[in-house]
Amino acid sequence: MKLHFYKYQGTGNDFIMIDNRELKLPKENTAFVKRLCDRRFGIGGDGLIYLQEREGYDFEMVYYNSDGRESTMCGNGGRCIVRFAHDLGLGDEEFSFLAIDGPHRGRILPDGKVSLQMQDVKTTFRHGDDYTLDTGSPHFVHFVKNIGEFPVVAEGKKIRYSDTYKENGINVNFAEVTSRDSIFVRTYERGVEDETLSCGTGVVASSIAFYYHNNYNPSNVKIETLGGLLNVTFDVQDMHFINIWLTGPAERVFEGEIG
Repeated sequence: MKLHFYKYQGTGNDFIMIDNRELKLPKENTAFVKRLCDRRFGIGGDGLIYLQEREGYDFEMVYYNSDGRESTMCGNGGRCIVRFAHDLGLGDEEFSFLAIDGPHRGRILPDGKVSLQMQDVKTTFRHGDDYTLDTGSPHFVHFVKNIGEFPVVAEGKKIRYSDTYKENGINVNFAEVTSRDSIFVRTYERGVEDETLSCGTGVVASSIAFYYHNNYNPSNVKIETLGGLLNVTFDVQDMHFINIWLTGPAERVFEGEIG
């Protein structure tokens, strides 16, 4: 069977997109997903996303890491699937969809960027300069200096496979404060088991950690990643983070068929 696929990227975080509204592809096929995400023997991608029909929503997002296993929420993937839905003609500028962590809203902005509403964050744990929190996926955030030379993979792997986190895994973010309202973030992603050019839920987690970490508490944070620029805004009520929006570019790279 020839499979038609699309390739999208959001600040360098790249995904294989498949229109699975007719449910031709099963959800549980780890080897199949892993093969398609392989950058040498497949299409290549940080993950694979099915767009499926879901009653009461414009669509459902089913996300897999490149290791072939269904995973938790992916922020850049969420922004890319909003762009994908728009390109498929499922709506104009506003979308509602269901992901593994619950309902989301997405918007196509006038400048072409895509904005995604994330789940509220009610709990953030701080341990010195380290923070752990869940932004749809579990994240560890550590603030560093001279991030351009920081050994992200080696240090990220140590934390991800430490006794505390090795069973379920955790995404590890290293952040450097670059101004009163901006940070540079690099992320080691579980499931990919490597540094990615960008991680949407990771920059959201890092922005919330930045709110606690900095003497000045910005609620509109500019984030630089290796793959490009993102923006996170949120409201704070009783130290609960609500109305969180992740904004940045999301683009179709190419489409094709694979046997």
